[in-house]
Amino acid sequence: MSKRLIVIAAIVSVAVLGTSAVPYAADLNDVIGVLPKFAIPMREVGDRFQNMYFAAKGGNWGLAFYMSKYMNNAMNPAKVTKPDEYPLWSSFYNEKFAPVNKAISAKDFAAFEKEYTAVIKECNACHTAMGYGFIKVVKQKAPSDQGVDYKVPSKAEDVPK
Repeated sequence: MSKRLIVIAAIVSVAVLGTSAVPYAADLNDVIGVLPKFAIPMREVGDRFQNMYFAAKGGNWGLAFYMSKYMNNAMNPAKVTKPDEYPLWSSFYNEKFAPVNKAISAKDFAAFEKEYTAVIKECNACHTAMGYGFIKVVKQKAPSDQGVDYKVPSKAEDVPK
């Protein structure tokens, strides 16, 4: 008799879990559906990228590093929403953008400006390769966010982990 109860309990459990998993899957798809794809995070990337230049120029290396760090983190939703495209961003940031981060850590504006300018070319090449050649990055004359003091002396290590 106890064997029969175990079998019945197992069948009931599978039936209940099997049917209750369907609404959770739908809920998960709903959540994924409202996450930003690439365009919205890229807008944040663009603003942070522009602000980074003015922070470095002003000697606010902590802010420059902060902008870089959170520029990269802004793309995290794409891991879920654009899993085929996210590796392109990841390799860009970890490889092409690395010299910019190195210049920030060294507090070397001449190297930063050289690498920053090179990255603009890389951004535009990537946009073209992905079919978005109409999106052309340029260095702004002023930062995207006017409400920040870009001249606070700091270093990259000042940014909390």
